Amino acid sequence: MPLAFDSLSHGSIAFGFFNIDSDMLLLDRYFFFSTDFCEHISSIAESDEEGSFKTSWQVYHIDNPEDIGDLMGAIHGVHYQGFIGELYRRFPFPERPEDFKQKPEGVKTRALVEDMIAKYAEHIEIPFITDKEAQSVEIGAYRFSRPSFHELIKYVWRGGYPRWKDEVKPDYVLAMKRKIEQQKTGLFEGIFFIDPPSDCHA
Repeated sequence: MPLAFDSLSHGSIAFGFFNIDSDMLLLDRYFFFSTDFCEHISSIAESDEEGSFKTSWQVYHIDNPEDIGDLMGAIHGVHYQGFIGELYRRFPFPERPEDFKQKPEGVKTRALVEDMIAKYAEHIEIPFITDKEAQSVEIGAYRFSRPSFHELIKYVWRGGYPRWKDEVKPDYVLAMKRKIEQQKTGLFEGIFFIDPPSDCHA
């Protein structure tokens, strides 16, 4: 589920997975797939850019909160509004609490989820900018300190809350970590990935 993260531009905002059957992430009112997020991060790590850097990302943007939907209402099966409501009608919250784990095969539902969100969102291009002097990162309208941006990356690495099912991380997430560990300067300086103990699946 999405968690609150500190931004420099908008205070505390939501970021994260919001349905265990999909690999889509939300960043406040931006929506994009974790596969794309990890590929972008991997590309930045490969670029050897230690200073300011600029590129662009394709995301879905939903401006109207009613079109986004009611996550808690959808989880509890009482309010299926907007995009999130439609997604939960197709992939309802699991009945057993122990089944509440982010599925590493969520990428397989991408085409279906893209068809759903196209009814509610605008597909736009946003800038991704790193500022060496300010030690900050901009993702479209949202600006983060470097440590806060690291927390977004580590959230995806963990599989968010409640973590990847059986602690099995998708290949694209493993590839992102490898690229970052090969380039721990500039934007990625100071980032550390910590796995839970082998007997912990929380």
